[in-house]
Amino acid sequence: MRKQRIEPDAPVHRRRQQPSLTPAERSLRARVAAYARHAGHDPQKATAKARAAFLDRFEREADPDGVLSPKERARRAAHLRSAYFARLALASAQARRSRQGDVA
Repeated sequence: MRKQRIEPDAPVHRRRQQPSLTPAERSLRARVAAYARHAGHDPQKATAKARAAFLDRFEREADPDGVLSPKERARRAAHLRSAYFARLALASAQARRSRQGDVA
C-alpha cells in the first residue's frame, strides 16, 4: 500500500485525515499503546521518578522547614499519606453512593 505524499508545509488538518473515533475505539487504541509500551519497558523503572516526587510531597508537607529528624519526618509523612488515601477512598465511596441514587 502506497503512502500519500504530503508537502511538509501542508496545514496540520491536511496531514492526517482519519475518521473520528468513537470513545470505545479511542479507549482500545490507548490500551494497545499501553500494552506496547509496557512490553518494551519496565513499568516500575518508567514511573520511579514520578512515584518518588509524589512521596516526597508528603515529606515536604510534614516538615517544610527541614527541622525534624528523619525518623519523625518519615512518621508524619506516613500519616499524611494515609490521610490522603483515606480522603480518596471517602470521595470514591460518596461518588459510588451518589451514582446508585441516580440509577434508582
